[in-house]
Amino acid sequence: MNAIKDKIKKTAAKFLPEIIAIRRHIHANPELAFEEFKTSQFIISNLEAMGISHQNNIAKTGIVALIEGKNPLSKVTMLRADMDALTINEENEVDYKSLNKGVMHACGHDVHIASLLGAAKILMELRNEFSGTVKLIFQPSEEKFPGGALQMIKEGVLDNPKANNIIGQHVLPTLEVGKIGLKTGKYMASTDEVYITIYGKGGHGATPELNIDPVIIASHIVVALQQLVSRNAMPSVPSVLSFGRFIANGRTNIIPDEVKIEGTFRTFDEVWRSDAHKKITKMASLIAESMGAACDVRIDKGYPFLVNDIALTLKVKEYAIDFLGEENVEDLDLRMTAEDFAYYSQQIPACFYRLGIRNEKKGITSNLHTSTFDIDENALEIGMGLMAWITFRELSL
Repeated sequence: MNAIKDKIKKTAAKFLPEIIAIRRHIHANPELAFEEFKTSQFIISNLEAMGISHQNNIAKTGIVALIEGKNPLSKVTMLRADMDALTINEENEVDYKSLNKGVMHACGHDVHIASLLGAAKILMELRNEFSGTVKLIFQPSEEKFPGGALQMIKEGVLDNPKANNIIGQHVLPTLEVGKIGLKTGKYMASTDEVYITIYGKGGHGATPELNIDPVIIASHIVVALQQLVSRNAMPSVPSVLSFGRFIANGRTNIIPDEVKIEGTFRTFDEVWRSDAHKKITKMASLIAESMGAACDVRIDKGYPFLVNDIALTLKVKEYAIDFLGEENVEDLDLRMTAEDFAYYSQQIPACFYRLGIRNEKKGITSNLHTSTFDIDENALEIGMGLMAWITFRELSL
């Protein structure tokens, strides 16, 4: 095992300049959800250069590729990278700055793709050393409902050959480069979008007695719904309800006819999730009705909560400690953010871990989904090396 581990580390170091170039190309050419056509073709060209068989056009732009070791059907481990970018205008002044104005890889999906291609290169060199099959999936549309993972699952990505487990890697800007983090069990929240429209009766701001003011009513609803979570959710079930959009398109002296408010609800329990949807709808409707208005509530059910299989995640932690050292493997807390990798985790044993990319000395500290997000590219060596090592260990048991 130590000889293979050393070989993986040396190979990852050898491939690093090439993988950095791949990451920079992808970063400079971002594409939005289900529009990753050039990204997909770029990935395919790299797979073909490595001699890796693949299928494309899955969930529109997705790709599935196979690396077969000895006795290919004995076990199948799946590795996933997401491909889409965000509607953010990049402010970094770097050679690989986004060439697509208003579109940016601000969530690290360029890193995920490059790391997976690097891991594939390493595993191709080791394919005579393990038993089973490595299934590589390059997934579209993680950032946009309903998510590419759900569509890929519907199109059979977990079958032919049937996957035994799945590993996912995601960058984490609060974690120093050289480290990884993980958590067993429930890790990331479910996520739902809440849309509420209050229909009142607009008019002159100086004569509110002649109106049914939807601005006041919407304000009452926002405040009341905050108490719904704090007074109904069990303390053992973290939950959050936040509103980020409040549109009352009147004027200083004009009360509008309607107000729209939009927010997100997140939690870790499906029973409470369903109950909360009913309570949100009922409370908003009753408040509006009691104040003389009408109310429409729509809740779009999004990704489920992400759960890391305990047995698999403990093994991944053990592999990571062996590869990086115990001081470089951290235990993480629950996150209220969401990920469509959760769909896979609800189907088969899954482990979703975090890759450190932070380097304060280099000024690399920006958070995800910001216009100045970037990474310490030395993380790519760990990203591809660790993923290859985890996969090798899983297929060598």
